[in-house]
Amino acid sequence: MSDAENSAAVEAAPRRAALKGVGAQSQPAPRFLDTRTEFDPEVLGTWTPDKAVAVTYEAARSIITRNRSPDIPFDRSINPYRGCEHGCVYCFARPAHAYVDLSPGIDFERKLFAKRGASALLRKALGARGYQPATIAIGTNTDPYQPLEKREGIMRELLQVFLEFQHPVSIVTKGALILRDLDLLAELASTGLVKVMVSVTTLDSELKARLEPRTAAPQRRLATLRALAAAGVPTGAMIAPVIPFINDHELEALVERCAEAGAGELNMILLRLPHEVAPLFEEWLQTHYPDRADRVLNAIRSARGGALYRANWGERMRGSGPVAELLGQRFRAARRRVGLAESLLPRLRTDRFRVPESAAADVRADPDPRQGELF
Repeated sequence: MSDAENSAAVEAAPRRAALKGVGAQSQPAPRFLDTRTEFDPEVLGTWTPDKAVAVTYEAARSIITRNRSPDIPFDRSINPYRGCEHGCVYCFARPAHAYVDLSPGIDFERKLFAKRGASALLRKALGARGYQPATIAIGTNTDPYQPLEKREGIMRELLQVFLEFQHPVSIVTKGALILRDLDLLAELASTGLVKVMVSVTTLDSELKARLEPRTAAPQRRLATLRALAAAGVPTGAMIAPVIPFINDHELEALVERCAEAGAGELNMILLRLPHEVAPLFEEWLQTHYPDRADRVLNAIRSARGGALYRANWGERMRGSGPVAELLGQRFRAARRRVGLAESLLPRLRTDRFRVPESAAADVRADPDPRQGELF
């Protein structure tokens, strides 16, 4: 569906009160399904999503995802969870739910997948013959410290493996739950093996509740930054996403507050709206900010070559054109004022990597792990 068709569909939809506790305001069909479900407008006004979270335990066969993207600083990552309870309406990971025939809308926030056994898979991968260490990024897709992690503890188990192998790991999160693992993070930091980026979107609690309803409050995220930095964990802040006429007026204040909280690095990402995220975001605008929806969307198109999104390498994180350039200039100037024009965080080490004897014994017992995958 084109941007124009998406906009027309959103405009035609009946206005209704915002759904509470979720970011997405509807349940669009997965794009790969041949059938579509449409709600009767008379019923839509009274429809509310199921508040229960359903968890499926995914029997993954591997845990490290590789990429060759030239505009991101890592070539491997881990996603302990599929879907995210945080409910950020803008999340660029939403379209991935379509691959399991679930909606990128409310399903993404309520029907989650957890990769139990992830630590065993990681241990096997790091212990494999010929493995060459490089930083593994976690939190680049869905948040590893979303509420489900409190029950499952998958992330804590992964950190224990990184510590055992002395392997570097970088983490992005907006969840204060990361402080539960401060003991492991501090130990990894003591040998140069971890870096944490806390995502901070706004200082406005009301906007936070609408935009990313089940995330930590702004003050809790700043407190998380302070606690990590105080424990000696190399910590930065990701100001993301920046949305014209929604939170861009906070840009300088966000930079200042994150720097005051101890961030040693600051990055910014412009709003990204791939696939189903674009109509979901348009619907969110019409629900919460109908008076400025057109202005916001026009600014986004201006920064994306006339479309709501372009995935060009080098542009997808920052956009192009006058709007994107002005935001970039403001951000760089703000960073300079707080002394963070360049990152102060150390590079993570790979020279300490080692395969524990117990893991090496596992490899010797299974000389060709691929053989087991044939049966």
